[in-house]
Amino acid sequence: MQSTRRLSVLCLAVVGLVFVGCRSMAAYDGLLDPVSHLGLQLDPCPQSPNCVSSQALEPKQKVEPFNFAGSAADALAALEALVEADPAATIVERRSGIYVRAEYRSRWLRFVDDLELLADEEGGVIHVRAGARRGWSDFGVNRQRVDALHREFSKAILPIP
Repeated sequence: MQSTRRLSVLCLAVVGLVFVGCRSMAAYDGLLDPVSHLGLQLDPCPQSPNCVSSQALEPKQKVEPFNFAGSAADALAALEALVEADPAATIVERRSGIYVRAEYRSRWLRFVDDLELLADEEGGVIHVRAGARRGWSDFGVNRQRVDALHREFSKAILPIP
C-alpha cells in the first residue's frame, strides 16, 4: 500500500513538472525569433565579460555597429560573406536580409561562441552581438572577432561620408 502511494505521488510530481516545464517554455517562444520579438534589439549581454554588443549599455561591453549606405541586405550579405570566409564559423540562421546568426568553434577546446547581426535599414547600421555560451571570460576573443570584422568590412564597403 505504501509503495503504491509513493508511486502515485511520484507520478503526479513528474506530470506536474512536465506541465510546468511546458508552460514555462511559452515564455521563451519569442526568443526563438529575435527579429520578431525584439524588433531591432538583440538580446542584452549578461553581466559576464565574455560578450560584446553594439546595443550594450555597459561601456566595457559596447562595440560600434557596422555603418553602411545603401541596401541593408547588401551590407548584411557582405558581412555574411566575411563570416563564412572564417573556417571557425558556421552560419546557422538567416532571416530575409535582416538577421544572421553564426557559431564559432575554438580550434582546440571546441568552445562555441555566437555572433548575431541585425540590420537596421532606417538607421543605416547593422547591430552586432558576440558572446561566449559558457564560462565567465573569453579573454577578449569576441571583441577581437568583432574588431576584425569591422576592419574587413571597411575594406569591403565604401567608406560612409
